[in-house]
Amino acid sequence: MWKSMATALAGLALLAAGPAPKAAHTSAPTAWRTLDPENTLVIETSKGRIVVELRPDLAPLGVARIKLLAREGVYDNLLFHRVIDGFVDQTGNPNNRDGGASQHKDLPPEFTFRLPPDAATVVVQRSDGQEGFVGAVPIAGVSRAEQARAGGDGRLRAWGAYCAGVMGMGRQADPGSANSEIFFMRGPARRLDHEYTVVGRVVLGLDVVRAMAVGEPPASPDRMQRVSVAADLPADAWRGAEVADERSAGFRARAAALARAEGAAFSVCDVEIPARLR
Repeated sequence: MWKSMATALAGLALLAAGPAPKAAHTSAPTAWRTLDPENTLVIETSKGRIVVELRPDLAPLGVARIKLLAREGVYDNLLFHRVIDGFVDQTGNPNNRDGGASQHKDLPPEFTFRLPPDAATVVVQRSDGQEGFVGAVPIAGVSRAEQARAGGDGRLRAWGAYCAGVMGMGRQADPGSANSEIFFMRGPARRLDHEYTVVGRVVLGLDVVRAMAVGEPPASPDRMQRVSVAADLPADAWRGAEVADERSAGFRARAAALARAEGAAFSVCDVEIPARLR
């Protein structure tokens, strides 16, 4: 995945994850929404469970592929074969090495997308762009002025923002070479924005992501023991999960309070989206 971008990303490998998202100073109550089990990925690993909200509205081909491979059992027992502290956990290659692929054809890039008006909850509005959320996934897009100049149907040209917990699809030098490889962000790396397809975000288990053995490859790598679509799990194995509703007044109030506290340095990566098991 990364060899073609080794120069551009060399500095990222040395960066720490940065400060954890800060809680906004407000007592606004949390409104919850239930995750769609058909678009929830449950990953049992050697370090614990990871729960991901998948977003087919942002990357329909990538999400469909990941669900297909999970249901085929391709991901079960694959190693985290490349883990860089503060940066990324890489896995999903059937040969447990960089550059592996499934039996299915490669996918075209889904680096950017066009969002219907009001589809995103915007938390950052600046002259050079805007940032917000679609579900739990952080996104960035062109400014309102650029959007207005583009005319058309009013849709926002946007892309996934590579904040901590974001799940993406790996690829080789060819932008259309995503296949089975997936990766999870241990910390923010916004240089990856609109370079790799964003398919979802970890909503529970970011501590597990950050606990994976580090190395290229690790001396004793961790593994994904079993990867399932939540809709396929029996009731005693999955009772559901909820995340804070990013469209609620309470969430918007907390994000606004955090933005005021952080000032010009504030970004979408500073906003935490709480989640809980049902």
